[in-house]
Amino acid sequence: MSLSRCRPGARSIGILCSAKYIIFLPGTRIDSAPAPVSAMSRIPVNFLCNIAVISSQVIIMAFAYGFLGAVLYYDHLAPPDQVGNLWRQYPGELTVVVTSIATVLSVVTATLCTISIREALRHRMSRPISLGEISAGVALAKGSVVLRPEYLRLSILTLFVFGVLRLLTAGWTTLLTPSYFQWPIQMNGSELDITGSAFSSLLYEAFQAQGVRDIRDNAFEVLYIDGVLSGVATAGNTYGLPGTFNFNGAKYNISTQGIVPTIEDYAGSDGVPNAANGTRLGFSGGRVIVNTRTITGKHTSVSIPEGFSRNYSMTQQGLTANISCRAMDSSQTQYVWETNNYDDIYSNSAASNDTIAGLRVWSTTANCGTNTLTTQQYVTVVNADGTSSPSGSGFLPSIVCPGLTNMNQTYTSFAILSQGFDKYNFLNATVCEVVPFLTTVRADYSNGLISSVVTSSTAFQPENANLLSFITGISRFHSLNAQGLRTNAIGDSLYSIYSSTSNTSIGNSLGTQTQIYQELEGYWRGVVEFSATFLRSGFMVVGSFPDNVIPDNLSSPVNGTMYISTVGWTKRSPTYLLAILPITIITILTFACTLYSIVQTWKDRQTGRHRTTFDVSNTLHLIMASAVGDLSPKPFDAFGINYNECVQVRLEEPKEEDGVKKKLIQVYPPVASTKEVV
Repeated sequence: MSLSRCRPGARSIGILCSAKYIIFLPGTRIDSAPAPVSAMSRIPVNFLCNIAVISSQVIIMAFAYGFLGAVLYYDHLAPPDQVGNLWRQYPGELTVVVTSIATVLSVVTATLCTISIREALRHRMSRPISLGEISAGVALAKGSVVLRPEYLRLSILTLFVFGVLRLLTAGWTTLLTPSYFQWPIQMNGSELDITGSAFSSLLYEAFQAQGVRDIRDNAFEVLYIDGVLSGVATAGNTYGLPGTFNFNGAKYNISTQGIVPTIEDYAGSDGVPNAANGTRLGFSGGRVIVNTRTITGKHTSVSIPEGFSRNYSMTQQGLTANISCRAMDSSQTQYVWETNNYDDIYSNSAASNDTIAGLRVWSTTANCGTNTLTTQQYVTVVNADGTSSPSGSGFLPSIVCPGLTNMNQTYTSFAILSQGFDKYNFLNATVCEVVPFLTTVRADYSNGLISSVVTSSTAFQPENANLLSFITGISRFHSLNAQGLRTNAIGDSLYSIYSSTSNTSIGNSLGTQTQIYQELEGYWRGVVEFSATFLRSGFMVVGSFPDNVIPDNLSSPVNGTMYISTVGWTKRSPTYLLAILPITIITILTFACTLYSIVQTWKDRQTGRHRTTFDVSNTLHLIMASAVGDLSPKPFDAFGINYNECVQVRLEEPKEEDGVKKKLIQVYPPVASTKEVV
């Protein structure tokens, strides 16, 4: 409101008019009542502007710290699945959107800061200040820099503020841009425990039902082909050959490690077996019981996204074996190996090339150190005259023997004796000592594949005697059925793997034997691990237990983590602290300048001083104030510039009849020095 807005009939002594407010003094009489004056009209406009600046900056800062605090508190935040899917499909477009939002917030933050600096400098100029300091203040208000070695502190200050202002966009972008991460969710559950005495008793009952009496019995109903595939995959991996093993619809990386899937999505088959003869030792496929679930976290208000994919890392029971294969020699008196007993039971000299000319029954025997002969018979094809064809057929017998007893007179291992003939003569008489171990494994479920790593192992105990009998019996059944009329699955596997990984022909040299032994160790380890997976599957298949609930005394805990691949924000303390730092610095600077302006405005109001708008960053305002004032600058040379920068001035706003004028008054004589005047 200007003076012209005052009513002509008003007494000058009773009314004080200004550009800022109108105050009616006590005893004032006017010819006509004026319009009511609200309380808001008595508040200086500059004060309201300062409040608006600081309030806006508080809101922006609260948003930044509130968002960061939510991320740090909840550890992970993710947008709705629809937004996450959009981000996955259109990452470039949405990145532009987020960057635009960050730019807007950065511009607003920087603008509020420069406004507060400009207003604070205006108040500061009411007291003596050097022209050099005014120059630095103007640079700060415009977001630029002053590079003057003579004013090192001011130069560093402007450079610092300039750099922080430029980092605002990067800070907001880092804070707001979501990234791909793995959201961990804890899980637990249970599975079949095959390590205790309760399962040993249950397994013995199954032995009785199947007619199994001891480790030399051959009555096992197993899937032979899966044992071969498991052995081949494990043996090939010994020399770096990639391979997967599929069993019951689940896909394992190289070998099963004796586990059964504990994640529903990886459990494989969803078939329901015949409860009478399709479970336990009669298992031939079907859906296994999965009893794992997610654990509710401490932040129940945060919804877990579906994510793009889910991986799992579970700690569960497994089973493996340490196997050592070496040549059998005369010093190993506990093993007596005889492979020369055979009878030709059929001969037909008129047989054609594609028919059987003769059959031979082999009776391979071994004294396994128990003074009891173990005999295993095989039937192979021979020529009509009783000779075999080394290039067309081969014979590789194997006998499984119990290992040495421990101090409790129980078996904890077993041995496999083998030797190759004809086209398998690259394998000399060999003994493989097999020592099974109960293990704890970390099973990783990812991309439809199950990979396992042993984390700890425990030797078999007396209560695991029936479990050892099962594994030994599976190995014996496998060794017997591996031999066909003309070929042997074990021998063919060893030959194929050697040919795939070596550039030399197979023979019985020392180097060949070393690789063959390592392949044989891997092969039998794959068979042993598969036998444990088969056993677990048979007892965990639906229908094996009433209501498909595994009893507590047969349960083993399972725990692990589900990792949800999604997009969002996760705790990255170093990155987020660096991102929030520029925002914090600018906010502090804005607060300091604004509070200074508010204090000065309050002081001016108390002293009755009057200020109108003066924009120190406006070149025209500076020219006008300098022209009205009494400045006498030196010429534009090196001395004159340094001389003028040290001149101290003050902004005066005298109230005259024709209005309020602004002028820069020199208040300190020029000092012939280039030192900074503070």
